[in-house]
Amino acid sequence: MSSTTSSDDRRDAVVIIGNFDGVHLGHQAVLNAVSRLSRSRGLRPTLLTFEPHPAVTLGRKPPALLTSLERKLELMEQSCPSIHVVVREFTSEFAKQSPEQFVRGVLVDELRTAVVMVGMNFQFGHQRSGSFGDLERFGAEYGFAAIAEPLVSDSEGPWSSTRVRSRIATGDLVGAQAILGRPHMLSGRVVLGDQRGRQIGFPTCNIVPVHEALPPHGVYAALVDRVDRAAGTVHALAAGVANIGLRPTVADGKDAPLLEVHLFGLDQDLYDTELRVHLMKHLRPERRFPSFDALKRQIAEDAQEGRRLLTGWEPDPTTEGAWY
Repeated sequence: MSSTTSSDDRRDAVVIIGNFDGVHLGHQAVLNAVSRLSRSRGLRPTLLTFEPHPAVTLGRKPPALLTSLERKLELMEQSCPSIHVVVREFTSEFAKQSPEQFVRGVLVDELRTAVVMVGMNFQFGHQRSGSFGDLERFGAEYGFAAIAEPLVSDSEGPWSSTRVRSRIATGDLVGAQAILGRPHMLSGRVVLGDQRGRQIGFPTCNIVPVHEALPPHGVYAALVDRVDRAAGTVHALAAGVANIGLRPTVADGKDAPLLEVHLFGLDQDLYDTELRVHLMKHLRPERRFPSFDALKRQIAEDAQEGRRLLTGWEPDPTTEGAWY
């Protein structure tokens, strides 16, 4: 094998590889590093990611999702506007590639890699048999450099998607936000509900299904964005309170968890609208009430507390009118 390249096969990309679920502060640090390196060397910043999650293809249960592919791409572009993202379909055939087949076919032939930047614990190829040392060796052979980017850490260890999922699962939204750099977001389309919220004076938008990781059932202060697909925009819609759970007071508790959001000062038909719900603070656990009147009084208290917490909040100036 030869590492000789022609003018038509020149290496001109700095490549980072990973799932990047959540695009948390650790991911953002890597994106900033590849941006700086690409500028200093006159190379193209390129990110290689996979869809679906490799665990799905390999028949294992995937980790809870932090961000959809679309949201992930959006956040990557916010962090590194010049990044070129390559989404590789992770098929069973792709998973069977040897480490060298992956290097030669993807990094060398497809991406024209001059530098590949990964974590020191990076593994690749069939059954994750390739190590960072193998990547360095292949780089010497095929004409690219391999760089191990140190993981960004705090006193509890490296920032990771696993840590974010753990925080969300226990209801620690503040801890999750500290790693994400923004609130955790749930998204989906508004579906027709049973109108019970409207009957007691608190109309809600019902969103089912929700694909992102759910925190414990309960009530949360939330900021809600509306996605306009036709215009290609996302803009702040309203603040509100979100309930996640089985609605034990009004339902039999046998359905899948429902996300319903009461929006402050907004009563309009949002059926089939796509919403993004940013969970700002946990207000209380979900519980069963003895009557609709008791439920109504509690929702009024939740709304009052949510308004207090979210008063004065402004959309992020970097998102062209969206909350986040």
